[in-house]
Amino acid sequence: MPSEIDTDAETAAASQSLPGALILAGQRPGKPDPVAVAEGISSKALALLEGRPMLSHVVTALREAGIARIAVAANDPGVRLMAERLGCELLAAEAGPSASVASAFATMGAPLLVTTADHALLRPEWVLDFLADAPEDADVAVLLARKDAVEEAMPGAKRTYLKFADGDWSGCNLFLLNSDAAQHAIDTWQQVEADRKRPWRIAFRLGLGTLFSYKAGRLTLAAMLERLGHRVGVEAHLVAARDGLAAVDVDKPSDLVDARAIMAARAARARKRL
Repeated sequence: MPSEIDTDAETAAASQSLPGALILAGQRPGKPDPVAVAEGISSKALALLEGRPMLSHVVTALREAGIARIAVAANDPGVRLMAERLGCELLAAEAGPSASVASAFATMGAPLLVTTADHALLRPEWVLDFLADAPEDADVAVLLARKDAVEEAMPGAKRTYLKFADGDWSGCNLFLLNSDAAQHAIDTWQQVEADRKRPWRIAFRLGLGTLFSYKAGRLTLAAMLERLGHRVGVEAHLVAARDGLAAVDVDKPSDLVDARAIMAARAARARKRL
C-alpha cells in the first residue's frame, strides 16, 4: 500500500501542475450593482448563500479542485478583507475586467484560470473537467454551455445566449490563459473594451469576413473562436460545459434567489447522504 508520504507527494505534485486562479471581484465605478443594492451590502461578492459570502464559495470550489494559488482582484475593503481571511493574494481591481486580467497575468503568469466572484455555484468538478477538456495546444480556452444543457439543469432559466450555426451558447465565466501567447488575446480584449462606443472599430478588429459569416448563420462557435484566435495570434478553443449549471451566475437579485435555492437543495442532499 502507498505510504502517507507517497500520497502527500502525489497531492503536492498534482497541485503544482494546476494553474493559478484569478477571481474578478471588482465593480464598475459609478455604476451601482443591483445585487449589492438589493442586499444592502457594499459588493455582491459579500452576498450570503448558506451563511457564507459568495466569494467564499468560489474560493472553496477552487481549493477543492486542488488549486493552491488564488488571487482576488478587488478594491472594496470588505471584499479585500474577506479574500485575505480566505488565504488569497490581493490584487487591485483595475478600470475594467480586461485590465484586471492583464495586471494579474503580468503578476502570476501562465497558466492562469480566470473566474468571477459571482460564480456562486462553481463546483470543483467543473474546474477539473474544464482543465481536462481544454486542448493541450490551446493558448486560450473558454468554457460555454449549450442552451439545452442549461435548460435541462435549470428549467426556466433566463440566460443570455450567443446564437451560432451549431446552436445557442451561454458563457460560464471560466477562462484558461494557458500560455504566454495568451497576452495577445488580453491585449485585444482591452482594445475591444476601449472601443465599445465605436462599434466600427470592433468590427474591423474582429474581421468583416467573420462577421458576415456569423450574420449569415454559417459560423459555428468553435470556428468563430478559432478564427478570432488566429487573427490575434493565439490558438483559442471552445470547451463545452458538461453541466449546464456552470452557466448560471449572479447578475441580478433574481439570480441570487435561484442560487440560494440550488445551494439549499445541494445542502439538503448532502445531509441525506450522511
